[in-house]
Amino acid sequence: MRLLTDCRVVTAMATPFDDQGRLDIEGALRLASWLIDHGSDGLVLSGTTGESPTLTDDEKVTLWREIKAALPDSTIIAGSTTNVTTHSIELTELALKSGVDGVLAVTPYYSRPSQDGLLRHFSEILTACPLPVILYDIPARTGRRIEGETVLRLVDQHDNLIGLKDAAGDVVATSRLLAQTPEEFVVFSGDDALTLPLLAVGASGVISVASHWCGPAMAEMVRAFLQGDLGRARAINSVLLASYSYESSERNPNPEPLKAMLMELGLPGGDCRLPLGPVTESLRARAGEVLAALDLDCRKLGISLNESWKI
Repeated sequence: MRLLTDCRVVTAMATPFDDQGRLDIEGALRLASWLIDHGSDGLVLSGTTGESPTLTDDEKVTLWREIKAALPDSTIIAGSTTNVTTHSIELTELALKSGVDGVLAVTPYYSRPSQDGLLRHFSEILTACPLPVILYDIPARTGRRIEGETVLRLVDQHDNLIGLKDAAGDVVATSRLLAQTPEEFVVFSGDDALTLPLLAVGASGVISVASHWCGPAMAEMVRAFLQGDLGRARAINSVLLASYSYESSERNPNPEPLKAMLMELGLPGGDCRLPLGPVTESLRARAGEVLAALDLDCRKLGISLNESWKI
């Protein structure tokens, strides 16, 4: 198992459902194993991409427990928090019992607490949880940003706060934060399209959606950058631009496009649960187009994705 701080490409895994909309745990095990074999250093389970708001507590625990038991040597991170502090602590305690390696703690959504409220919320979780914790800042979905000063105060008070999944879209603010945090504090891009820019200011990797279908290319881009091959990193980023654009939009928000991709790849996924929509024929056709173009472009760079798509 890789330490969370050593992971470079972590996939925010989709949650597979069957034709009746029930949790497909066998499909989840199959998808998890495939991702670990195809470019992922670790997995986040029941995060935003995993449709966490639609999952019951029992379904989340089942995912964490079964996947960690099936992949004991893999890094498994639980999306175990909600917008309720006490509920977040209860779920995080269950995540600890399930054997996961860390926790992703999202900003409390809808309530839009003050920075002091965020500080107290995260402090309660960090105090109750001995596991490594990564904060998740995604203001477009939660309605509230975690300010840099709040992160710094939490880092100073809690040794188990080891990083941040940054989906705030402010590279300058991330640069300022990294200049003030300890060297061992890690930032993961939470937006695939900003992975390369964030690497340039000191991020360590990405918690990715597109890595479901382009994990080897994403891993090669991060590797190339960290080894100083900026030209190759930029070239790979260029061929991934279409995937970044595809993975979420106002018409088809994440994870709807991802579920279409999984169908194209022959991997478990099923439709999203309401209030997200089912996979349409047009969305699936677009998925096929993106995959075909990506394969061609990656071959030109010496990256063969056809092999990684063999199920």
